[in-house]
Amino acid sequence: MNSKRPVWLLLALGVTLSGMSQAQDSHPAAQTAAADDPYLWLEDIHGAKSMDWVKAQNAVTAARFANSAAFNKTRDSILEVLDSEARIPYVSRMGDYLYNVWRDKAHPRGLWRRTTLDEYRKAEPQWEVLLDIDALGKSEGKRWVFKGAQCLKPDYNRCLLSLSPDGGDAVEVREFDIPGKSFVKDGFVVPVAKTEVGWIDQDHIYVGTDFGPGSMTESSYPRIAKQWQRGTPLSAASVVYEGKPTDLAVTAFHDRTPGYERDFVNVGKDFFHNELYQRKDGKLIKLDVPSDANVDAHREWLLVQLRSDWQVNGTTYVTGSLLATKFDDFMAGNRNFTVLFKPDAHTSLASFTWTWHHLILDVLDDVKSRLSVLTPGGGDWGSEPMPGAPALSTVEVVDTDPDVSDEYWLSVSGFLDPDALQRGVIGESPAETIKHAPAFFDAAKFEVSQHFVASKDGTRVPYFEIAPKNLKLDGSNRTLLYGYGGFEVSLQPHYSGSIGRAWLQRGGVYVIANIRGGGEYGPAWHKAALKADRLRAYEDFAAVAQDLVKRGVTSSKHLGAEGGSNGGLLMGNMLTLYPQLFGAIACEVPLLDMKRYTHLSAGASWMAEYGDPDTADWNFIKTFSPYQNLKAGASYPPVLFYTTTSDDRVGPVQARKMAAKMQGMGYQNVWFYENLEGGHGAGADNKQSAYMHALAYDFLWDRLQ
Repeated sequence: MNSKRPVWLLLALGVTLSGMSQAQDSHPAAQTAAADDPYLWLEDIHGAKSMDWVKAQNAVTAARFANSAAFNKTRDSILEVLDSEARIPYVSRMGDYLYNVWRDKAHPRGLWRRTTLDEYRKAEPQWEVLLDIDALGKSEGKRWVFKGAQCLKPDYNRCLLSLSPDGGDAVEVREFDIPGKSFVKDGFVVPVAKTEVGWIDQDHIYVGTDFGPGSMTESSYPRIAKQWQRGTPLSAASVVYEGKPTDLAVTAFHDRTPGYERDFVNVGKDFFHNELYQRKDGKLIKLDVPSDANVDAHREWLLVQLRSDWQVNGTTYVTGSLLATKFDDFMAGNRNFTVLFKPDAHTSLASFTWTWHHLILDVLDDVKSRLSVLTPGGGDWGSEPMPGAPALSTVEVVDTDPDVSDEYWLSVSGFLDPDALQRGVIGESPAETIKHAPAFFDAAKFEVSQHFVASKDGTRVPYFEIAPKNLKLDGSNRTLLYGYGGFEVSLQPHYSGSIGRAWLQRGGVYVIANIRGGGEYGPAWHKAALKADRLRAYEDFAAVAQDLVKRGVTSSKHLGAEGGSNGGLLMGNMLTLYPQLFGAIACEVPLLDMKRYTHLSAGASWMAEYGDPDTADWNFIKTFSPYQNLKAGASYPPVLFYTTTSDDRVGPVQARKMAAKMQGMGYQNVWFYENLEGGHGAGADNKQSAYMHALAYDFLWDRLQ
């Protein structure tokens, strides 16, 4: 186990079930809402009428914003960044090799490849190509997108590869032989579905997938976890755990750490609550921890990261704390913990990562990284600071090899500092830079600053500003304000050559708002904007916008806003609740129809965040449902909605319906574009991504004059 969330939980940041229609709704309230919706026909994702509308909209938008030399320049400059052979080939260690997936102009779908550490240290390492995804797609007549590999420890010669047919989250799983560089004949194969798999041993795997009617949850994730033996049909796999349709997802997994082999079943109840069981001697033993805690077992240790206060044995441990105890002692009933981290008003625990003998903590101090190394001892844990990052930057642990070594890999990045990849071994050698990304724009012309503003209720909200040096505070600067504000996701400093080239080099100002709903100050910061308190996130974003105007950085007609997925919902609310603050808005792969969202998509994935609109929750949800809150005759700023047909998380229908409804009300400055593949991201390859990003930046630059 490790501190990372299960794949299904990460995907649930915006997962949907593509293609659901009114006929699949069973709740009376949903049926009534659907009957009152004149744009329901756009929910037929691949229907001829819907796609004709999409193609017509795409043609109009492309003709206006993507049919010029200026657009081509923006697109090509972004594509040059994405395809650059000088960028860092990030790696993950498996045994003696470092693995990487590489996309460039010659390989748009990518190469899965590996090399050794000695070779990787070279300026131009030699790579052993294991799988050419472009060649595979060509040979099979499909446009495969590589979605990851799980390889069997300790030799890592057999892997379970996930391949998406269109860039969405549904994947086909195939067993792959590394030495033979080929798929295993009669090996493990799982047809396309939202699938969870994991190795137990050479001849057994855990699998959760679409086994047939009723086997998936209402959130479109596996409801049943099974154990599958090599050489038998998938239908013969034995049930390990069967959840309820209302559960979010069920997954089983095996920890192969030598000497500490354990099996677990995780039952996701909603996005933030789960039940964790140890599977031992054919029985399931529930871990007695808070259902909203993040739990991690490593060797002899059990870590519990709290999302709410926990009182146990007469002691209250506060929200955001990280606790440690011995795993076997805990399972035997012992409840004595060591507090490894306790937050304060300025700090939160972003993540924790094990090496073989140590634990690395990544702490955010007013949204800036600070790493420390903890070492378990007989009683107390020793703690030492790890050399920090430059000011206003982010340091992330991107890989370790916790079964066999204290090696660690760090990514160091800042808004004006290209990424650096560092490697170190705790107790042997400090981190040294192995790779350094190139600069894609002249950072010397810009400066970064952090500001704080009081929101409507007085809460202190931080934001980062990247602007030209000696910026004239006369309100004339084109400024782009970006936000997310949900699911405890933090927005930290990161270098972007695309933003540098497409926005900053033009003379624009770029701002990131660290609003509530995110994780910048831990679980409490997130919970402050949950459900009935959702408007606080939007008040925070509006406060940042107003502060930028008050400080003279920009004015409303020169201020644009951008966000995607949950950030697309943020944009929808900026459009409907605060239209006077913005000159243009880019609303990307958005969630917008909060009355029907649980029926259009994997509603259980989001109800813990937003609430259930088919209950009394609608009384507060309706206050932040952009689709329902559109009004005729309002002064809305120009808006671009972009989405993808193959998005099986949020889906394209909400962006479609919002654009169609606004156009139907007579609004002229409403634009829509839908890429046909690419899933929830901007595109299935770099060329598609460059096009979509250029479209958004050029639209905003054009409208903010």
